[in-house]
Amino acid sequence: MVCWQLEERLSLRGQVNVYLAGGMAAHLYTANRVTTDVGAEFSGRIFLHDDLMADVSREDGVPQVLYFDTNYNSAFAPMHKDYLDDAIPVDLGVDLIQVHVLSPVDLAVSKIARFAGNDKEDIAALVCLGLTTADEIEQRATGAMAGYISAVKPCCV
Repeated sequence: MVCWQLEERLSLRGQVNVYLAGGMAAHLYTANRVTTDVGAEFSGRIFLHDDLMADVSREDGVPQVLYFDTNYNSAFAPMHKDYLDDAIPVDLGVDLIQVHVLSPVDLAVSKIARFAGNDKEDIAALVCLGLTTADEIEQRATGAMAGYISAVKPCCV
């Protein structure tokens, strides 16, 4: 239902890949916490309205609105060069939107840049559930650093 609403709202004319990240991806793997904002990267140029949202029903039947984070940008986090190729497809039964979820290790690495409390909890949950390991995260993060554009600039002497 959500993807059908998005297909209509975005006026899609061809297939687009959507790569889920952030709290929504963490929730899909761990069910550890609930979030109503969606951090996602799109494979093509998509105009995201500031009010882009989708109506869903929670498991208890209560209606809820999911908001798309129009500020999400994968360039703000260390991402391994293969993160899109390694994302896991999720079949939602719609024609124009193909959803992928970042792999557990790439999701953990993506949370390192901000490393807020919920990011730490998400990483810990991924590890505790055996979806990735500290060694895998370290190795993938080291590989990701080659292409990472940090907000911290080196000091000029």
